[in-house]
Amino acid sequence: MTRRFGFVLVLLACFTAGILLASRFRASAEAVAEAPSQSPQSRPSIATPGPIGGASTLTDFTRIAERTIPAVVNVSAQQVVRRRVPIDPFFSLFGDPDEQLFGTRRGVENSLGSGVIVSSDGYILTNNHVVIGEAREQRALTIEQLDVSVTLADKREVHADIVGVDPATDLALLKVSAKDLPTMAWGDSSKLKVAEWVLAIGNPYQLSQTVTLGIVSAVGRTNLGVNAYEDFVQTDAAINPGNSGGALVNARGELIGINTVIFTQSGGYQGIGFAVSSNLARKIFSDLQQYQEVRRGSIGYYEGEQLTSRSAQRLGVADSKGVFVARIASNSVAYKSGIQPGDVIVSFNGTTVEDPSHLNRLISDAKIGSTVTVGVYRQGKRVELKVPIDRVARR
Repeated sequence: MTRRFGFVLVLLACFTAGILLASRFRASAEAVAEAPSQSPQSRPSIATPGPIGGASTLTDFTRIAERTIPAVVNVSAQQVVRRRVPIDPFFSLFGDPDEQLFGTRRGVENSLGSGVIVSSDGYILTNNHVVIGEAREQRALTIEQLDVSVTLADKREVHADIVGVDPATDLALLKVSAKDLPTMAWGDSSKLKVAEWVLAIGNPYQLSQTVTLGIVSAVGRTNLGVNAYEDFVQTDAAINPGNSGGALVNARGELIGINTVIFTQSGGYQGIGFAVSSNLARKIFSDLQQYQEVRRGSIGYYEGEQLTSRSAQRLGVADSKGVFVARIASNSVAYKSGIQPGDVIVSFNGTTVEDPSHLNRLISDAKIGSTVTVGVYRQGKRVELKVPIDRVARR
């Protein structure tokens, strides 16, 4: 009996101990569960992936779009042209046929594109090829009449006068009779950085007020063979036919380019578009507004070639930067100032010359009537020459 009673006491003691241990474990678990809400500082942090740069979300472009879209317009041009055509198609096979074998045919051609209002009193910047269309091929076409109209964001269609055109940059300036028009601020394209967000605004395929988003793919693009005077911003924002003349806008809502060219093998968007930089476009606008033409500096006719590492070594130049003077007109100010065929132009007023396109820009931007210092390598020796800047003759 005593043993049985002792056994029962042992069981009761074990049971009681088990209850006490269970209650302690439960209390401990509840304390751990409540700890984060009671002490946020002690809560372990878990890293979550996010956008590069620390931003939690993509920039909201809705306000920028609302502010800039009204400053982009639709441009429509109609050209009445006379095209030279062979009297008999057989004669078109010859490279230099007799003029008597040709006649002319009159026709109407249309072109569509976009434009950007750059002043509230009605000045609109667009592309030259939007205004002129195929009539820019002067050998084949003669423009007899040219009418341009603009459709504003409020759906008003108004006549536009052509203030001036600049084929060298493929820009044109229009003027409409309107006041208090919406505009956007000019941006500084020299401060653009690769991978910066941009919006392309225009009227692709006649779909008005279209906005596409992309990044700056490259800056200062030249030597594309598109224009005589090039300074392009490259972007992957979707640009299609009809976007020409539209706006390229940065994340601050500033105009940093005029959409001009697309690289395509299909006729549509392939992720490579080019816009005339805002700094160049602003200069063209200023000249066209004041003089109805672009006033550029000149040193006369010359033909410059890009250096290669092999030709640079042969000519005694340190690297391939510079321009090899292949030909030069004897009546040019450059020749009269001492520049000769075979020279390598390596600097212009203290600025290192990168290539022929860069030299052309430096010459064009030089003040007419000023004198610049041109550094050349001649037979392995550096020579400094003083060259006056002339004005490009108006055609």
